[in-house]
Amino acid sequence: MGDLHFTLAGGTYDRTQALRDGTVKPDGCSLTYLEMKPMELFFRVVRYAEFEITEMSFSSHIMQTQLGNSRYVGLPVFLSRSFRHSSFYINKNKGIKTAADLKGKTIGVPEYQMTAALWQRGLLKDEYGIEPWEIKWRTGGLEEAGREERMALNLDPKFDVEPIPGDKTLSGMLADGELDAVICPPVPSVFTNGHPDVDRLWPDFRPAEELFYEKTGMFPIMHMVGIRDDVVEKYPWLPATMYKAFRQAKDVAVKNLEFGAAACSTLPWQGAELRRTRQVMGHDYWQYGLEENRTDIEAMLRYSVEQGLTKPGVKAEDLFAESTWNTTKE
Repeated sequence: MGDLHFTLAGGTYDRTQALRDGTVKPDGCSLTYLEMKPMELFFRVVRYAEFEITEMSFSSHIMQTQLGNSRYVGLPVFLSRSFRHSSFYINKNKGIKTAADLKGKTIGVPEYQMTAALWQRGLLKDEYGIEPWEIKWRTGGLEEAGREERMALNLDPKFDVEPIPGDKTLSGMLADGELDAVICPPVPSVFTNGHPDVDRLWPDFRPAEELFYEKTGMFPIMHMVGIRDDVVEKYPWLPATMYKAFRQAKDVAVKNLEFGAAACSTLPWQGAELRRTRQVMGHDYWQYGLEENRTDIEAMLRYSVEQGLTKPGVKAEDLFAESTWNTTKE
């Protein structure tokens, strides 16, 4: 009997390269890897559940799990993680000197429910005491007009969340002073192009992000992996099998980073950067697994409730296939 074949949709990462090129082969499976950017991929996942195995938005998965309409069974495989101090952009004419000055401001965000914004609003509350309803949130496309939330929101009226005009972009409104700030994962073009009125809130963001890790122990999770529920129903062994394969693929990526004879990335100080990162975050700084990331996951569940996206009751275990976290130990 031949291998079963599945489609796997996701971004282009060193930690999935071994699955793309066949260096790591899941037991009993062959894969077609569909490379996609998050914005397109997550929209198609939430709206149409097109892919058998897929990278997906963690925040969206929390919401759909709470609503009981998630089409995907989660794996604690975190393909994207990122500190987000670097993703606060301000108009320099708005009197914003520190994050505390964002209280009462009008801030643009591509989608209110997106995972990066979940963490950024959590940072504002935990570190600066700013409740999410103390800011006016304006949603829309960063560079292209007309972007909509991929999921319908059912927010309490105390949350001031409205779309920007359909012919405008967040980037343009930030430069024009119609928005006080923007939070977003991509770098806005007005910042890249050197607009004189636009800057980062934390121009030297790395020390702030390292301090955040030192204080909280959290390395913010952005994206996870899911397997469509009908596939899991037919092949209940698949979540544990794919979880194992993703871990093996990440191990290959780390070994490539450690290989000193020739850099695997287009960075001149790759080895030094790896050593510095491990000095700050520990040897195994990009961990998969539920227990290994419980602090981060439970923070996200709390943020989702505090920000009006979900109701209390969802547990970390509810988000993932049991076979990926309740396993035998050697």
